[in-house]
Amino acid sequence: MPPSPTGVPFHASLLDACTVSSNKSLKPLTQIHARTIVHGISRRNFIHWKLVSAYASRGRIPQATLLFSSARRRPTFLFNSLIRAYASLDLFSDSLAFFRRMLVARKPVDRHTFPSVLKSCGGLLNPRLGRQVHGMVLANGFGLDLANANAVIGMYAKCLELEGARKMFDGMPVRNEVSWAALMSGYGMLGNFGEVLVLFDRMVEEGVRVDSVCFTAVLSACKRGGMVDKGMEYFRMMEGRFGVKPGLEHYTCVVDMLGKAGRVEEVEELVKRMDMELDETFLETLSGVLRIRGHRIMN
Repeated sequence: MPPSPTGVPFHASLLDACTVSSNKSLKPLTQIHARTIVHGISRRNFIHWKLVSAYASRGRIPQATLLFSSARRRPTFLFNSLIRAYASLDLFSDSLAFFRRMLVARKPVDRHTFPSVLKSCGGLLNPRLGRQVHGMVLANGFGLDLANANAVIGMYAKCLELEGARKMFDGMPVRNEVSWAALMSGYGMLGNFGEVLVLFDRMVEEGVRVDSVCFTAVLSACKRGGMVDKGMEYFRMMEGRFGVKPGLEHYTCVVDMLGKAGRVEEVEELVKRMDMELDETFLETLSGVLRIRGHRIMN
């Protein structure tokens, strides 16, 4: 028998769908919220918690925090929702403040707590705090959890502490494309561009799925290292060999790379073949390349 369209299970399923949906429009969520009020279930703990998570997943911090503050009970996953929401908006100090609030409230942590906290430590370039959180990950038995291990690598890489990132990476029994991309990005930021390409080739040899983030790290390394021909080789590989459709960030990187090498004609040919909406970053990069080389900016 299907759940009643006025009951808690039905609205909970609608809110779950809102939480995981890639469509971040606020309208469907506010409509469901209004329905819960009309049917007198918005204050039920289960629905109230789902509303917090749904608003947080859409980055609607004011609504999420307001609902959080009025919740009669605040389980761990509710804190996690807000910590993750702040981190996803690059509000790293707020994310860490909410984590501290969670600790002060003596709420138990779980495997979903630390990845966003570690991201915030990396975003603030705070390796000292990051090491403390890494210790908490280990103390709570999450050291072998893939999401937590990847977050540790990402934190150390952003803080340019590649020894810590590499140690974590080498000790992982299982890795995925996120693990490799995080380490490659770290070496790229440190200027060790050759190691980025070595890691990429090793990743391919081991049969790990290559994604767009991995190619962002590789193309950035080629651009910054002046390895233009190698960069173009990897760019052509993306779709032809790996089935990864280049995104705007990849085109922006390649345009910048070719422009700095004075290969403006190739930039123009590349842009003519593009079939996507261009953003401000790309247009600024293209404009700079063509202006410096004295070319006419294409319409």
